[in-house]
Amino acid sequence: MPIKVLIADDHQIVRDGLRSLLTREPDMELVGEAEDGRTIMKMLLEKTPDVIIMDVAMPELNGIEATRQALHEFPAVKVIALSMHDDRRFVINMLKAGASGYLIKDCAFRELANAIRMVVKNKIYLSPGITDIVVNNYVTGPAPDSLVYSKCLLT
Repeated sequence: MPIKVLIADDHQIVRDGLRSLLTREPDMELVGEAEDGRTIMKMLLEKTPDVIIMDVAMPELNGIEATRQALHEFPAVKVIALSMHDDRRFVINMLKAGASGYLIKDCAFRELANAIRMVVKNKIYLSPGITDIVVNNYVTGPAPDSLVYSKCLLT
């Protein structure tokens, strides 16, 4: 049974590229694409993906809040953040929202495909640079008020 994947990114060219690459993977099936967080929430009811590849900064409903809402409604779905943002605030808030993975958009597709396969096995996947952010946050602890999520942060 193929892994059902939903793409959520506000850039058409990113969705086109991911669609082209994902359709070449014999164990994956692209079940839909969304350009914003609100569309993702609507699509979840009808598409029932195993994994959502979620951009962090999107209009309407950003990736952090969309992840939080999606996992509240559909706890079995796995979310992988695919973002150009490697800032600590985005990484930590996305993971706190429940994402199972976080990759930077400069990664190779092979890394994303491996991340998809890992998260459906209930594992966490972090790009190497993201691992440093998470470990440093764990070791030093969150700075007071520096990681407080703000809805206007990404809109």
